[in-house]
Amino acid sequence: MIQDRSWRKSSYSGATEDSNCVEVLLAHDALVRDSKSQAGEVLAFSTSAWRSFVTTV
Repeated sequence: MIQDRSWRKSSYSGATEDSNCVEVLLAHDALVRDSKSQAGEVLAFSTSAWRSFVTTV
């Protein structure tokens, strides 16, 4: 289940709970969610698509 996995927040987002950020979970694929809406929608990307995004950014 997605909630049982360990989500990671960018170190650039700030240490407070009210900071704006997205979180990512890397497992079989890359899952991305809004840190303020953890029960909300989750975007899923293949490993190769995520790697291409991170390399480009």
